[in-house]
Amino acid sequence: MQALAAGHQIACKVDNENDWNCFPSGADVAIEFTTPDTAVNNIFRCFDAGVPVVCGTTGWHSRLPEVSMICLANNQTLFYASNFSPGVNILFEINRRLAELLNGFPHYQPFISETHHVQKLDAPSGTAIVLAHGIIDHNQRFNTWKLRDETQSPTEIPIEALRIDKVPGTHRVEWKGPEDTLEIRHTAHNRTGFARGALLAAQWVCKKKGVFTMKDLLNL
Repeated sequence: MQALAAGHQIACKVDNENDWNCFPSGADVAIEFTTPDTAVNNIFRCFDAGVPVVCGTTGWHSRLPEVSMICLANNQTLFYASNFSPGVNILFEINRRLAELLNGFPHYQPFISETHHVQKLDAPSGTAIVLAHGIIDHNQRFNTWKLRDETQSPTEIPIEALRIDKVPGTHRVEWKGPEDTLEIRHTAHNRTGFARGALLAAQWVCKKKGVFTMKDLLNL
């Protein structure tokens, strides 16, 4: 709806295998939001058609090096993000800076909590994983993340994944110490911001070649 309201045309909708028969090679850009099991093949099909692709599916990023290499080798275009909300991407930057600042304060321990609607397939969310890696890359005390349980090690960042009906998405990073707690949070009120961000990415990337993220779009 937002694409039409902005004056764009939707050339094709792909909901099943047969729909690929009408996929237009002349499209300006494809927006891919599907499942972790199908995302990579969908991206490759867009490459084969010479259509830039904006991918918001999460759960496939273990194959990102392979997909990026194929994209660059064939002069194609990929814009990927675990979350298209500008607010969430600002949260990513704050999270990295906070993790860096707390290198000198080992008495603070991090904890990540994410809450989504019950239809969300992956757990934890891709956004929660990005937050965890933001801590790992900027705080020397941690080297991995793990879904929260009773066997957490001091070098693991615990992530709690909650599924509650009709919740668009909430992400919270907590650093708890014996005297106080630092907390940063993003709460989505609806899904409009995600759609607006994906459309903004599609408009921005359609004439470019290479691999891009929200950091490029937002100049973060």
